[in-house]
Amino acid sequence: MTFLMHACAFFVKCITLPLYVAETVGLLSFYKRVFPFIVSRCAASYNDKMNDKKRELFRSLSKFYPKNGPLRILEVGCGSGANFEYYPTGCKLTCTDPNPHFRSYLEKSMAKNDHLVYDSFVVASGENLQGVEDNSVDVVVCTLVLCSVKNVHKVLEESKRVLRPGGAFFFMEHVVSDPSSWIYFFQHVLQPLWYYFGDGCETTRATWKDLEAAGFSDLQLRHIHPPLFFMVRPHIVGYAVK
Repeated sequence: MTFLMHACAFFVKCITLPLYVAETVGLLSFYKRVFPFIVSRCAASYNDKMNDKKRELFRSLSKFYPKNGPLRILEVGCGSGANFEYYPTGCKLTCTDPNPHFRSYLEKSMAKNDHLVYDSFVVASGENLQGVEDNSVDVVVCTLVLCSVKNVHKVLEESKRVLRPGGAFFFMEHVVSDPSSWIYFFQHVLQPLWYYFGDGCETTRATWKDLEAAGFSDLQLRHIHPPLFFMVRPHIVGYAVK
């Protein structure tokens, strides 16, 4: 099956060669404007299917309140603000995303979720959070982001830097499937095409290994298989304590 998988993946890569050339010369930059619209539409469907899982995950935020003041959350790769409805009332939220075109969608989400206190929206990649001070937040939230960052290790390193001691990194990410499954086969075959549709998203990452190697003091991680499109069905969910 390995030979067939690589042969099929090579065929798909050949088909997407024009997209590779277009990206290299900058002809796909318009997609940065279109992608937030797609994400905002997909987010509603994702939340419907993952509602129970998200509520279960974010209930654990209560463990990380500081002794004084509100819970300070930094959301890395906030997208259209799909997580806002799950945060406890009164949280102080800072949002970052490398795509500035999410701003209008974020403003709509902020208006719908006025139980939160919004600090700022910073245009920044997860690998470079220079606008956020060391040890300054209680929680970093990162959902459906580590699949598309250029350097997962650097994102986790930056998240640990900005977290206060005892703070936590919350995650919910799709990951590569078991090598014996057909999902694994199609994740690798269709990845060259999926990359362009998902604005750099990769379905073949074993992200749990990066979390295990990141040096957190405690890691609460579960593998789940929610009722999603097969390419992104394998998920990990949990939190890691600094």
